[in-house]
Parts: sequence; C-alpha cells; structure tokens
Amino acid sequence: MRLLVTGATGLLGRQLLRAAGHEVVPAYHSQTVPGGVKLDVRRRDEVRAVIRDVRPDGIIHTAYKQDDWATTTDGAVNVALAAGGARLVFVSSDAVFGPRAAAFEEYELPCPTTPYGAAKAAAETAIQAILPKAVIARTSLIIGSDGLSEEELRVRRLAAGEPGAFYTANIRCPVHVADLAAALLELLSSDVAGVAHVAGPEALSRLELGRRIAIRDGLDPGTLPSVPGEPSDIRLDSRRTQELLHTRLRPATEFLSPASRLSR
Repeated sequence: MRLLVTGATGLLGRQLLRAAGHEVVPAYHSQTVPGGVKLDVRRRDEVRAVIRDVRPDGIIHTAYKQDDWATTTDGAVNVALAAGGARLVFVSSDAVFGPRAAAFEEYELPCPTTPYGAAKAAAETAIQAILPKAVIARTSLIIGSDGLSEEELRVRRLAAGEPGAFYTANIRCPVHVADLAAALLELLSSDVAGVAHVAGPEALSRLELGRRIAIRDGLDPGTLPSVPGEPSDIRLDSRRTQELLHTRLRPATEFLSPASRLSR
C-alpha cells in the first residue's frame, strides 16, 4: 500500500511515518521532511495535484490548525474531494462534543462548544457526505514518550515556574501516540467505515495527567500549579472500536508509569 500522511511533521504524523509498514509519502507545509511533498491543504488545486502525482492507496489526514477554519475544515474537505479511490482516515477530536457527565459513543452527533470543535465537526460532516466509506477517527489528548507533545512541554514549562496552571475540572481520555498511530494504521487496512473512537480507556483531569507526566520524567508533581477552571468533562467511549483492533489502547496510568520512563 502506498500511503500519504498529511501533517507529517506533527507528533502523530512523525509516529505514523515510523510505524507504517507501507511505502509512505509524508506531506508537510513549512518544515521540510526528507522524501516528502510540500502541501498546503487550504489550496484545493494543490491538494489535487499532489494526490494525482503521489497516487496513494490510502491517506491518513492529520493536518489541522486549531485557530484556523481554512486548514482544519476546508483542508479536510479538499483532501476528501481529491482522494478518488484512496482509502481515507481522517483524524478528528473529542472537541466535537461539549461537556457532560457521561462518555460519548460513536453514534452520537457532534455538539461542539468551541470554534475548533465546530471546525472539526464540520469537517466530519463533509467527509461523510463525500466519502461514506472513510473513517472518522476521533481521539483525545495525545501523549508521547519523548517529551515533545503539547502536554509534556507544558509540564516542563510550569514545573520551571513559568506562568500558567493545570485545570482540575478539565477531564479527557489521553492516548499514547504509538497506540493511536498503530490503531489508525489498522483502521486504514480494515473495512471499518464511519466514526471510530480511538482514545484511552481512562479519564484523567489535566492536573492528574500533568502530575503523572512529571513523575515519569523525574520532576516534582507538587510544583505544578492548579486551578479549577471551567468545568469541561469530555470523555470518548472507545470500547466498540477497541473490540475491532489488535492494538491495545493503554490507560494513561500505564503508559505514564515510572517504569515506562526506563523503557523509552
């Protein structure tokens, strides 16, 4: 299989390049990737030209920009329109939902409360209309092992005394980037269509998550400042998708255990 990965310089994109057992063509926007192709997903003509030249059998679309509708929504639509016969896996987000006490399942319709969530929800709707057999893979906070994910960098900054705080009322289902990448590659090769939830099985507050990252990295979790913040409990129920996968989506307390630091 010839695979095109958009957003190849991001945390998830880099992991997909490492993990894919296929011929992979990385697509990047500003930071060059060896063997890759430059691609501005906001430009429909450019997307069509790249996909025509690469001729991929599959596409995993990870590219987004949180504060830019054109990249997050229009870019995803452009990729779907140009995909042709390529199998598309679109990486979406738990931000398509708003806070509530119960976890969200795959069949539930988006109800975003943020501009970013609205952009991802619009992209989902358009892709499902254009390519009904595409996979809409919703995920949550992505954590790595090299200290380069957004949450890991934030832990280091706040532990060093920079301004900011972790919210105790902000709850998500973090997933390890290696687990997520493996699951997306499985979904790419499967006959699954429609929405799949690919998040960790354990819900943690941002403060709990930050403290566990700090402990794993040998930092003092007590140095991390916290505030309640606006209540925001958004959890994805990934049990149905997990039953379809060989990849095990590990809980954060497992992949952030102190022992995991020794195996990195």
